[in-house]
Amino acid sequence: MFSMGSLSFFQKAPLKPLKPHKPLNLQIPISCLCVKNSMEVPATASVTNFEFKDLMETFTVEVQKAENRPLNVPLIAPFTIASSRLDKVENVAIRIELKDGCVGWGEAPILPFVTAEDQPTAMAKAKEACEVLKSSSAMTLGAVLGQIAGVLPGHQFASVRAGVEMALVDAVAKSIGIPLWRLFGGASNTITTDITIPIVSPAEAHALATKYQRQGFKTLKLKVGKNLKADIKVLQAIRAVHPDCSFILDANEGYRPEEAIEVLARLHEMGVTPVLFEQPVHRDDWEGLGRVSRYAKSKYGVSVAADESCRSLVDVKKIVEEELADVVNIKLAKVGVLGALEIIELARASGLYLMIGGMVETRLAMGFAGHLAAGLGCFKFVDLDTPLLLSEDPVLEGYEVLGAVYKFTNSTGHGGFLYWENIA
Repeated sequence: MFSMGSLSFFQKAPLKPLKPHKPLNLQIPISCLCVKNSMEVPATASVTNFEFKDLMETFTVEVQKAENRPLNVPLIAPFTIASSRLDKVENVAIRIELKDGCVGWGEAPILPFVTAEDQPTAMAKAKEACEVLKSSSAMTLGAVLGQIAGVLPGHQFASVRAGVEMALVDAVAKSIGIPLWRLFGGASNTITTDITIPIVSPAEAHALATKYQRQGFKTLKLKVGKNLKADIKVLQAIRAVHPDCSFILDANEGYRPEEAIEVLARLHEMGVTPVLFEQPVHRDDWEGLGRVSRYAKSKYGVSVAADESCRSLVDVKKIVEEELADVVNIKLAKVGVLGALEIIELARASGLYLMIGGMVETRLAMGFAGHLAAGLGCFKFVDLDTPLLLSEDPVLEGYEVLGAVYKFTNSTGHGGFLYWENIA
């Protein structure tokens, strides 16, 4: 369960005791609190003393409207990984409007065999959460988010919980007139992402690597894990056209431990050392994860990341205590927004490196995650590329894309929104 004490990394100084509903200590006129989608923060506004924990404890939330709709978007090409294949995006969009008129947007991504929810389940649970929000009396943001955690508990409904949390936090950020990257610490307003090559033929991988090299991507994330020999051929094809790129290997649980070790040896023979090896074995094969991680680090200096094995704070504690991986992949759809903040705190305190990723999402969810990563500034690996794999972009405004670089403006919240009436 999320606790307020877990947000200590947002605090620059010890907080004084706060009275309930105390006005926020912001240098922004109360009369100008609600800043709409495309408006920007006034140049004179200062939020350097703002604390996220203050917001949780003092901002009163009153929801006027809350609803959800299917968010279906076609892909440029099927997205195949070791554990599943996705032919189109079938996510859930969430819109929350506060009594002051500020609107927040969230997205619950659905990835078969990865997220616990399918779209019908996500739609039903999102509707349930929206009904709770509409019927609730005014309460602090922390209390509202706690209420949502009760309706959408654990990993079972983590993706929907993340979408609702995104929309609430986005709406509140607009209400106080600041962009999310500042709300989450203001370390930076840009991130640089890798880009993913799914499981494809060597010829298709060659073409994609050529395209991504021209677009300025320096790090390629290669999906592997279905067939070791085919994986090696694809790596050779990519290396031929993009010899200077950095590689992340993502097996999505596809290898046995001995296969994961073999692929590293084969790459070493090719003169290739990946910068990261993500989830080489099944999520429940803790012994195998530790074995591959220790071998990869000692033999080749390669870090191993836990992704599917990292689905809760309990999982991360196990990874830390048993030294099973060097990196944990934070995905909001696995643990929710508040759960992610808890895990980030523990990982940083324990010396683990952090990666931020997503499912297959539009710029709504990816924009929120990007703001979080930019604002905190603590992620060594950034994998927020899936909007680039969609054939349509339903999101208006939001962050700017400059090849591999995402720039987050001073638009309030995460800055992106949908034409709601155009959503099915």
